[in-house]
Amino acid sequence: MKILKKSGEIREFLSLLKDRASGSLDGIEEVVKKILYDVKRNGDRSVLQYTEKFDSLRIKDPRIKPAEIERYANNANKKVVRALELSARRVRVFHEMQKEESWSFSENETILGQIMRPLERVGVYVPGGKASYPSTVLMNVIPAQVAGVKEIALCVPSPRGDISPSVMAAIHMLGIKEVYRIGGAQAVGAMAYGTKAIKRVDKIIGPGNIYVSTAKKLVFGEVDIDMIAGPSEILIVADKTANPVFVSADLLSQAEHDELASSVLITDSKLLAGAVRKELTNQLSQLKRRSIAERSVSKYGAIIISSNIREAVRLANEIAPEHLEVMTEKPFRLLPLIKNAGAIFLGQWTPESLGDYTAGPNHTLPTGGTSRFFSPLGVYDFIKRSSLLSFSKEGFRELAKTVITLSEAEGLNAHGNTVRVRYERE
Repeated sequence: MKILKKSGEIREFLSLLKDRASGSLDGIEEVVKKILYDVKRNGDRSVLQYTEKFDSLRIKDPRIKPAEIERYANNANKKVVRALELSARRVRVFHEMQKEESWSFSENETILGQIMRPLERVGVYVPGGKASYPSTVLMNVIPAQVAGVKEIALCVPSPRGDISPSVMAAIHMLGIKEVYRIGGAQAVGAMAYGTKAIKRVDKIIGPGNIYVSTAKKLVFGEVDIDMIAGPSEILIVADKTANPVFVSADLLSQAEHDELASSVLITDSKLLAGAVRKELTNQLSQLKRRSIAERSVSKYGAIIISSNIREAVRLANEIAPEHLEVMTEKPFRLLPLIKNAGAIFLGQWTPESLGDYTAGPNHTLPTGGTSRFFSPLGVYDFIKRSSLLSFSKEGFRELAKTVITLSEAEGLNAHGNTVRVRYERE
């Protein structure tokens, strides 16, 4: 992993991260557009054809029936199931705290307020290509359940018919009955447009590969989506008190995801920088996914030496990372300075993997600098708000002339007439 000190080389690296986040579609968008068009026009026929083409799976019925879900779940490792049960309880408790209530107030016989209602139907994409992620099931389904979503449908790709028992265990544990063995852009299209077998949803959530992300981007507006997820990333702000073994392990936790993952350390300690680079080499040699992690840290990993810790936080805010760890002597002192991060992990005993699995907060986080304006997935993502208005005659008369004046100023006479016909009648 390279060590960067000079302003110019730091700027060049930050530009590289930005380009990595935006990425190059290289014709992918045109491929996805065709898939979505076919699914919208031909429904299940196209969904099944693309499933056979991309997943080497020929099926007549895309649905995984509840009995089949239970059968797979019963084959899951019991230790994994117990871990999922603990994680599910913690995730549910955390998200229960995010609930919002409808509210209203009255003034001069006028009632104004906001009504909170859950979405009716949500589609969840659960990755199932290179690896299976039962934790993703928990993180995407539980907030929707807490919000009160009545219908939750899951699409779980199963290349060559392979289905993860641990994923099915998580699904069974949460009581989800509607599951389909399809993936890719065709699954996104089926959820967005609806087919004979798959009823359309109101919102699509969940991570996927570049084809899935592109499809979600293209169907936005037809349905809502959570966010456009990019490659994983971690940024650690640390001072001389940080343990280089801990720092190195945490950096590699994201590097092993894929070659585009980004792992960055910003520190004001040259001693720590050198120790971390040495320790990274030692830990890399022990990883099962060593080749992936090596390519990741080689291109998108860096140790940046800042003039001081405040400068480190300033750079962190500029990068706006998915995961931000603070390993300093007094990490809470820096919290007020942190403006942009998907999740903030304070102290040496708070590795980001706790957040990925069991801590409670959601691990679906904004990437690629989008924590400047996006938030973690939460209960609020499954709620829609309606404004509430009710005026008495007296309350109406109090505002009538103001409405007429403003509507005339905007040249919208019909708007003004809705008030005028009532006002003049009185």
